[in-house]
Amino acid sequence: MPEETPKMTQTTKEILLKVRKMIPPMLEKFHKGQMGRIVVIGGSEDYTGAPYFSAMASARLGADMSHVICEPQAGQVIKTYSPNLMVHPLMRQSAHASSSDSAASIAKGIIDMLPRLHVLVIGPGLGRDQLMQDTCAKVLEAARERNMPFVLDADGLNLAQTRPELVQGYRECILTPNVVEFGRLCKSKGIDTSELEDGKGAEKLSRAFGGVTIVQKGAKDYISNGEQTFVSDIEGGLKRSGGQGDTLTGSLATFLGWRKAYLDKLWDHDGDLDAAELLALAAFGGSSITRESSRLAFAKKGRSLQASDLTEEVYVAFTNLFEGSGPKL
Repeated sequence: MPEETPKMTQTTKEILLKVRKMIPPMLEKFHKGQMGRIVVIGGSEDYTGAPYFSAMASARLGADMSHVICEPQAGQVIKTYSPNLMVHPLMRQSAHASSSDSAASIAKGIIDMLPRLHVLVIGPGLGRDQLMQDTCAKVLEAARERNMPFVLDADGLNLAQTRPELVQGYRECILTPNVVEFGRLCKSKGIDTSELEDGKGAEKLSRAFGGVTIVQKGAKDYISNGEQTFVSDIEGGLKRSGGQGDTLTGSLATFLGWRKAYLDKLWDHDGDLDAAELLALAAFGGSSITRESSRLAFAKKGRSLQASDLTEEVYVAFTNLFEGSGPKL
């Protein structure tokens, strides 16, 4: 059986105690949607699991409303996974698009939804189809105009690599590359990573992108906005099955939704955390939830661990890290 609480350093404990400040209390005065309206944009014909895992992580962590915007063929499948998610088949792959479909026309339906949403996750199951990529580029432009926070992962990172102007200098953006994706992003910015260790690569990449937040995934997660770097070092599991990064993106999205609630002062609090610090803390919180979920799932499943096993541990991870007397050494 896994230990009830994870082992952690004093520094990690102190950061988690700050993260805890942004987590909303459960109050009768709140109404549906105030604690996070999240949308995951992805889900192509071949990849239906990733957007589900991301959206379900956001829901299991505590977001009020979790949406998936995907291709119709993916939507039919994702709807069978869970009735708790709201699935909108608004995306189109080139092979299934009509002659009247364009990136602009498809994106319009998504952009019209943005006023009802708080946070975007773009990339899980997206694929490299040109029309899907172009549509997401249009959505990102609109999200920036609204100053909406967004998370890019998987094939969403291809947009940052090939069209850096979409994210350049936008401090409401989080990129979550794995080791291969990190190398591609660094190459696109002319960064030599061979001698960069202990988070210096994440810091340098963040600066190259003008201060976006980088979550460099690995044995330890390095989280940097170019000025401050956190090391997320809670013990995780040892199985590297596909889809675990989707738990991260969904968890990040929920913390970003809670960040908005904190900034909107929806409950009484000290107000001692500003928007920039809250975004860094949201990234640390999402990383910590994912790593603890992985640890718990691996203790039960071992080599057989799958991404769905992390989904089942998200709330347990939350209670271990943030409820009761707080994180323990």
